[in-house]
Amino acid sequence: MIYHGIRMKLREGITSQQIDEALDCLKDQGQAIPAVKSFIFGREYNSDFDWSAVFALEDLDAYWEYLIHPVHMTSERVAFPLIEKFESFDISDTPHPELGAKIAELQKRHYEADPGLAELLSGLDSHTGSSAPAHKS
Repeated sequence: MIYHGIRMKLREGITSQQIDEALDCLKDQGQAIPAVKSFIFGREYNSDFDWSAVFALEDLDAYWEYLIHPVHMTSERVAFPLIEKFESFDISDTPHPELGAKIAELQKRHYEADPGLAELLSGLDSHTGSSAPAHKS
């Protein structure tokens, strides 16, 4: 199982309507993407991030299905313009020496297949972790 986590700090001046739309997208990811076995999202407390989510994905095929699913892609388009700081991470309960590199390759393929997404990512003030384009495992 791979647990894909994201952490977000929103930009100043974001309206409550924009926040609600972005959070609805996160909820939709967990409910509508068949590859997601379970998920949790909510406000993050006592840190420099505002909101976080974790999606449980069975394997690398499920991870890819999650990345390219239209609901996930809509969520990226809605949320990224609202985000100042974004961090992603992956945890697995199955040891595999090449898992980090394989996840990084899936993220890279996802960005390469969608130049518009790469442009949105370039607007983030900070993007770190497993989904960051320059991430090395």
